[in-house]
Amino acid sequence: MVTLEIKGVSFDYRSIPALRDVTLSVGDSEILTLLGPNGSGKSTLLKCINGILRPHRGVVMIDGRENTRIGRREIARMMSYFQQQGGRPLPLTVFEITLLGRKPYMSWTPDREDLKKVTDALKLLKIEHLATRYFTELSGGEAQKVRIATAIAQDPEIMLLDEPTSNLDLRHQLEIMQIVRTLTRHGVTAIVAMHDVNLASRFSDKIVMLKEGRVIGMGKPKEVITPKNMKLVYGVRAVIHHTFRYPLVTPVEPLES
Repeated sequence: MVTLEIKGVSFDYRSIPALRDVTLSVGDSEILTLLGPNGSGKSTLLKCINGILRPHRGVVMIDGRENTRIGRREIARMMSYFQQQGGRPLPLTVFEITLLGRKPYMSWTPDREDLKKVTDALKLLKIEHLATRYFTELSGGEAQKVRIATAIAQDPEIMLLDEPTSNLDLRHQLEIMQIVRTLTRHGVTAIVAMHDVNLASRFSDKIVMLKEGRVIGMGKPKEVITPKNMKLVYGVRAVIHHTFRYPLVTPVEPLES
């Protein structure tokens, strides 16, 4: 199993701090969710973990090695990265798009294992019926699920998911998070950035709350999702219900800044 540690990571966009001395460890086969308002550093942290951005201070350790010293192909075999927005849509079919997730393993042509991984990923997302459709013809929600299937087809040990449930209705949001939970039962570790506090509360093993690049709270949902942290991080008064096995948040009103 790949180990992952973030040690004192800081990152600035020019003179604007995006991350400030972030330290955390990720457990095997768990869902760790990054929560926080826009601009809190969630996406930046995922990019630092993946090596897309290089921390200005601190290190990201993968299996005891700094990620900046590991080749991109090797990192791609260890972890997949689902971004909020894909690049320019390619004129490829859904099957061909999903096959791009096998690029770290392929030579010139896909082999039987590559094709099987793609087929399994499409079935898992229940979108195998879209296999021959062109990606440019899909709805926003369908395209979202295809890009998640591509990340799954990569067969990673760690999945980095930036807002994987955006553009999806309530049913499909639950389906996606249930799939992520199923993957963790098969040894995958997931680091998810999202805005939906209640969805995070239900599915996360650990939550990290960020504000202005700093870690405000870290721990199990019931330890982190508190009225105090909701006020501090989001600037809202909230009531926390403990009717279920996870805390349920009802925002009441915004607080004066």
